[in-house]
Amino acid sequence: MRIETRFTKLVGVEHPIVQGGMMWVGRAELASAVSNAGGLGILTALTQPTPDALRREIERCRSMTGKPFAVNLTILPSMTPPPYAEYRRAIIDSGIKIVETAGHNPREHVEDFKAHGITVLHKCTSVRHALSAERMGVDVISIDGFECAGHPGEDDIPGLVLIPAAADKVKIPMIASGGFGDGRGLAAALSLGADGINMGTRFCATIEAPIHPRVKQLLVDNDERGTNLIFRSLHNTARVGKNSVSDKVVEILKKPDATFEDVAHLVRGAQGRVLLESGDLDAGLVWAGQVQGLIHDVPTVAELIGRIVREATDIIGRRLPALLA
Repeated sequence: MRIETRFTKLVGVEHPIVQGGMMWVGRAELASAVSNAGGLGILTALTQPTPDALRREIERCRSMTGKPFAVNLTILPSMTPPPYAEYRRAIIDSGIKIVETAGHNPREHVEDFKAHGITVLHKCTSVRHALSAERMGVDVISIDGFECAGHPGEDDIPGLVLIPAAADKVKIPMIASGGFGDGRGLAAALSLGADGINMGTRFCATIEAPIHPRVKQLLVDNDERGTNLIFRSLHNTARVGKNSVSDKVVEILKKPDATFEDVAHLVRGAQGRVLLESGDLDAGLVWAGQVQGLIHDVPTVAELIGRIVREATDIIGRRLPALLA
């Protein structure tokens, strides 16, 4: 049995399950496995050091799957930003048909992608931003609740409220993100008005995720309390896994006069990459959400997606109808 939604019809996938576009993790091994299992896998553009390297990674992913996959392009403010326009051109020239955008002011990128017939998903953390993206012309909204890993915004609205609040106003298909890791979550998201789910942390704890087994085991061992919120005082809140580094960042930023420069040496993205690749859990930050409390094993991607779909269809088709008098 399949769950068919506006999203699956739009992007041509079998199941309404999307892999998050995660820095250092969104590589061909994981993206192709998700797509082969019937979901939408996503390569992360900026994981690749150059636009040409991204072109090669896209071709590598194509050699591993004949099914649809997407590329994530996250735009973040920076003193020395990467060459976003060149990465965008690499995506377009490579014939990618689906792109996930995220971050700061994506208008020029969205307009260029749309001009080339590309379907655009855009990640948002609030209803107002989702409506702005819809007016901008994106095709799908990915709405991130407060439970998510990464940057949940500053409103602190969890998915149980944010998803239906967005569904009440957003007219285009919408994917729910933050706290999803099993069939109960998929069934709940669909009940709340979403057209599918996005999973990041849960896909990290799979065989195909290109990260060290010790990191995967950390996600299994942690529970729903295993995260820290950092950068709160800087109004750039981020949810990361709880470890010695994120604990230290929280303590430093508690000081009234603390600035980003006081923790910059601890939060460099390169150190997070070292953690993921070496398994040294004190090397840097590990980005993980509250869904850790629902992660109990490290299956293959196909096993995980199959399980989620079976659980969700059982809930929708059997358990809930049985409650009706």
